[in-house]
Amino acid sequence: MSDKPEIVIQLKNVQKVYPTGGERVVALDDVSLEFEKGKVYCLLGVSGSGKSTLLNIIAGLEKPTKGEIVFKGHNIHKMSEKKLASFRQRYIGFVFQSYNLMPTLTALENTTLPLIFRKIPKRVRNKKAHQMLKAVGLGKRYRHKPSEMSGGQQQRVSIARAFVNNPQVVFADEPTGNLDTKTTQEMMDLILGMAKTHNQTLILVTHNLELSKYCDKVIHIRDGKIEKIDDVVAEKISIDEARADIDGPTEGDINE
Repeated sequence: MSDKPEIVIQLKNVQKVYPTGGERVVALDDVSLEFEKGKVYCLLGVSGSGKSTLLNIIAGLEKPTKGEIVFKGHNIHKMSEKKLASFRQRYIGFVFQSYNLMPTLTALENTTLPLIFRKIPKRVRNKKAHQMLKAVGLGKRYRHKPSEMSGGQQQRVSIARAFVNNPQVVFADEPTGNLDTKTTQEMMDLILGMAKTHNQTLILVTHNLELSKYCDKVIHIRDGKIEKIDDVVAEKISIDEARADIDGPTEGDINE
């Protein structure tokens, strides 16, 4: 049995150019990346760095000017808009900074939306949505509309909606940008816990360096290029090993 990680998404020499007047603005410049199943990634950069464009390209919301995007073996850069919409409904979940909830719908109805698009029967989708709302701590507020909930509660509904369809990949675009510090930690713990439980790939987009500590790998983006990639897990292991060397053998090690 191979220990080789499963690559869910692969970008090959991706470029995105926007024509503006008589000029060409290069938003992404020759980007090549791989995303593994079950890992948590952070696309980190300041405003205008290209991180949001990169998310849109990976998720199939925009087409690259050049290059390839292979998602679960599918060349999504070649798909029609109709096929892309169907593909996203099947494989992708989104968590947004502004929640993007329908104001006239209840928490339950908002959570069922991805299942409606996939034509899941009403009884089945309501049951799945209610279970997901319970998982995010809103089991008793499923009849509430967004105006009757706090910002943190609305984001919990957004998280439930993103995960209800059991997607392969969840994209979180500045998911805690409108939340206070305490609620930010709660939301990040919730998103990470759900992704890890179901071995889903999570791609977080942020300008906040503090959020990168939750991730396995941090991809630094500057001026449309990959500046560097930090392997947070490897660094933590190295630090733990170094500490062990400094502290010396434990009593259990000596007895062995």
